[in-house]
Amino acid sequence: MDTSLSTIAVVGLGTMGTGIAEVLALAGREVIGIDISEAAALGAVTSLEASTARAVGRGRITEQERTDALARFRASDDLRTAADAELVIEVVPETYEIKQQVFRELDAIVSPTAILATGTNALSVTRLAAESQHPERVLGLHFFNPAPAMKLVEVVSSVLTAPPAVEAVTALARELGKEPVAVGDRPGFVADGLLFGYLNQAAAMYEANYASREDIDAAMKLGCGLPMGPLALLDLIGIDTARTVLEAMYAESHDRLHAPAPVLGQLSSAGLTGRKAGRGFYTYDAPGGQAVVPDALTPAADAASGGGRDVASVGVAGSGTMASGIAEVFAKAGYDVVLAARSQEKADVAKGRITKSLERSVTKGRLTAEARDETLARITAAGSLDAFAEVDLAVEAVAEDLGIKQQLFAALDKVCRPGAVLATTTSSLPVVAIARATARPEDVIGIHFFNPAPAMKLVEVVRTVLTADDVHATVRAVCARIRKHPVDCGDRAGFIVNALLFPYLNNAIKMVEEHYASLDDIDAAMKLGGGYPMGPFELLDVVGLDVSLAIEKVLHQEFRDPGLAPAPLLEHLVAAGCLGRKTGRGFREYARR
Repeated sequence: MDTSLSTIAVVGLGTMGTGIAEVLALAGREVIGIDISEAAALGAVTSLEASTARAVGRGRITEQERTDALARFRASDDLRTAADAELVIEVVPETYEIKQQVFRELDAIVSPTAILATGTNALSVTRLAAESQHPERVLGLHFFNPAPAMKLVEVVSSVLTAPPAVEAVTALARELGKEPVAVGDRPGFVADGLLFGYLNQAAAMYEANYASREDIDAAMKLGCGLPMGPLALLDLIGIDTARTVLEAMYAESHDRLHAPAPVLGQLSSAGLTGRKAGRGFYTYDAPGGQAVVPDALTPAADAASGGGRDVASVGVAGSGTMASGIAEVFAKAGYDVVLAARSQEKADVAKGRITKSLERSVTKGRLTAEARDETLARITAAGSLDAFAEVDLAVEAVAEDLGIKQQLFAALDKVCRPGAVLATTTSSLPVVAIARATARPEDVIGIHFFNPAPAMKLVEVVRTVLTADDVHATVRAVCARIRKHPVDCGDRAGFIVNALLFPYLNNAIKMVEEHYASLDDIDAAMKLGGGYPMGPFELLDVVGLDVSLAIEKVLHQEFRDPGLAPAPLLEHLVAAGCLGRKTGRGFREYARR
């Protein structure tokens, strides 16, 4: 098994293949780029020249480094030019037939000690290796797009792969400045295995007309800090490519979460495959373009500022972190706020928390001392809901327990004036069940803020089948005034963000249960390969495993999908009192404060 890997062939010079060739050439490797299309081979040279010129312009490499890298790359349309390569990386179209043909031909061309790597993200490496005369030298080397920028490389072993081959390509990945993650052979591996299930659910959510494409994408960007929304990402990946990956995953898992949403097949059959076609979930300025242009589905300018009820004063019920944060948001926006708790002492503590928050903003230069004082002057701390008698909007932010919330809304129904809007901040409970605790369910709506409320821009606006139109318009207008981004969704478990986020987190736990990959490798894969600000296990420990389990149970109960059943490992950790950072131990251990 050759481990020097100084001469490397890349077969398939599309976007990914050309990107991999650039990474290798800049790292000092002799690179042979091969494509059956002479035009593609020549195009790869042009692409490398342009890409490296941009890198020089941005100060990432010198002109001499560019010249040397280009000199190390040669393009060909003849597979036989790979004869001297110590490693061949194929990045040809994602079908067994084409890839197996490449491997069969390479067997007759390259040295028996050369390593053969497939760039697949959906097909079985074992099945591809079985077609080779030397299956022990075949493995997966999955780069992410764009290869020059993305740090993650998944190194995929089959049951036939020889350890020296894995060691050699792992060392190569590190020398390229990448982060190699070792994974076993199953469709999607780690990053795509988690990512594509999430993307599929987002497509199904859109197909069901549950929320608009814009609101689904905005919710995941603003609510989870993702670089792209799921539908925009599907357009970038290619809707046909995504469907191929999901088909392979479903064939392996038989999990309904991986069964491709019908809309993916419909768009693919119509040739609406995303950016490369100029149209997918969105419409683009040209095939291959990046700029989204308005189409028939593009929403008109928000008109919710009219037709609503006047809101000058807001009541916030609760004394926890969320209640304090929401009260701070409204007061900063100029609303008179009544912050009510079960006692005057608890209300004063909650207002004190706001005072400290505003002080930090002044210290950091985000707020003037005058604005701080004006904000605090607008907040009245009260020890009873009776103080809500004249508020225009009442917002509850109490414990996530249906009985407690119903009891509170029954009280609000008696205290609040006719015409006041009553809002719940629940993240998982049915809003209509809370609304029915009142004699005016048409006045009740969900306003799901994200934590910390002063910093997070997203608000999920949840209409029930009974919510009045002017109540919805009122809340949309209020969101604009408090400078939040509202997304509309129906009264369904998880709304948008949690309905897409928690199945992804649950699937990550299942990967660990099955000993498929380690916590660290999964977290690294999602941060480096998916652009997530936190890995799934980091996030679970921050959210709290008990909170996560409760949301998983609600989703499972609502949708009755076996794939949504909480992972047993999550249940076991919660039963053991390992709830995450707040207890000092969850999936990882933390230093006690």
